[in-house]
Amino acid sequence: MPDSSPPTIAASELRVGLYVHLDVSWMDHPFASSSFKISTQQQIDTIRSLGLQRLRYSPERSDPAPSAETAAAATACARATAHPDTAAAPAPVAGTDALPPPAATPSATPWAQTQRHAQLQCERQYTESSRAVKALFEQVQAAPQQAGLASTELVQGIVSQLNQNAESALRLLADGAGDRSSQHALNVAVLSVLLGQAMGHGAEDLKALTLAALWHDVGKLELPQRVRLRDDTFSPSHQKLYQEHVMHSVLWGKRLGLPGPALLGIEQHHELADGSGFPLGLVAEKITPIAHILALVNRYEGLCNPSNPIKALTPHEALAQIFATLKARFEARTLNAFIRMMGIYPPGSVVQLSDGRYALVMTVNAARPLKPKLRVYDPHSVADEAAWLDLQTEPHLNIQRSLRPDQLPRPALNQLSPRPRVCYYFERAVDLHPPDGARA
Repeated sequence: MPDSSPPTIAASELRVGLYVHLDVSWMDHPFASSSFKISTQQQIDTIRSLGLQRLRYSPERSDPAPSAETAAAATACARATAHPDTAAAPAPVAGTDALPPPAATPSATPWAQTQRHAQLQCERQYTESSRAVKALFEQVQAAPQQAGLASTELVQGIVSQLNQNAESALRLLADGAGDRSSQHALNVAVLSVLLGQAMGHGAEDLKALTLAALWHDVGKLELPQRVRLRDDTFSPSHQKLYQEHVMHSVLWGKRLGLPGPALLGIEQHHELADGSGFPLGLVAEKITPIAHILALVNRYEGLCNPSNPIKALTPHEALAQIFATLKARFEARTLNAFIRMMGIYPPGSVVQLSDGRYALVMTVNAARPLKPKLRVYDPHSVADEAAWLDLQTEPHLNIQRSLRPDQLPRPALNQLSPRPRVCYYFERAVDLHPPDGARA
């Protein structure tokens, strides 16, 4: 009887168009599925980073091997993709160029109105919280005890709101009010408390975690302005000075009257599981669970919203980089829970769908992270407003690949309008799905 198992190919021989099978756990790779057709050089590079020597593939589901001329053109395209500043807008996904443009869709369906209302409500809540955090930072030096009490009340409200939700969804927001420091603190707090809940932490742990997230960088008040934001060009003396913000943050935390678990989280928020962190170089088992969460979320937020916007990564790129090159630095259980919560394409990711359309990921439900809600470029929109789409209602539609904003065609870029700074807030995941055939 002939062998019916799929043939294998060396990782070094992978090419765009091959339909491959990854024989590893879903949590050990960053793709939406373990079996898929390779569509970009970026996917090939990510597969090779997994350390697999050979992969199974399906010849009957793969594109034919390209001719020499086509291969040369593909190589040139891959180089352009690796340098998106010189890349042209991507062509539609293979096999979809013959599809007719999507039909004009109604712009005010009840489901669409629900989504827009939820978006506005979430943005109002974020703006209120951001202003409250900014007020805390302005108050802390003159009245630390009052700032500590006010932050405790704010955190209790956030945790109470979160615990009222049977399921929570993470929503992308427009740039919120407040300066970079307050936005960073609030972003870290929102993602940390969601991750803490997803990992099963109780209310008291969540309060300590959120307090630590809000105040983890307060010690930077004691640093010279030039070293408050970490820079790859720091000299050893600047790096040492920067690291002292952890000690100063703990001292400020005591003045604020923060509880012991929150102080410990602040003290360890730059410690890494492989021992490469600071100030003590602790390894995983010596680091409190709260600090594992803070270290990971703080790194993700810093990749998406760095001090130099030119260096910003998209949410998908940030998650992929953490998984592919920084994985050893973070405790495995925490990292796995974070990936499950954020989805392969976190809110803020610019994507292309399997039918060729461009979209912006807006909301991810942690219970169903591979089927987010999107705003999809609609060339027929009279008001030039993107359409809403829920992938949970589209079983035959999926996300094909991630893009940088500057790879979008100009009309799609203008309509989707991805923001230079990524801000998040959570909402109750009461899923009002659009009726079959309805779009926003």
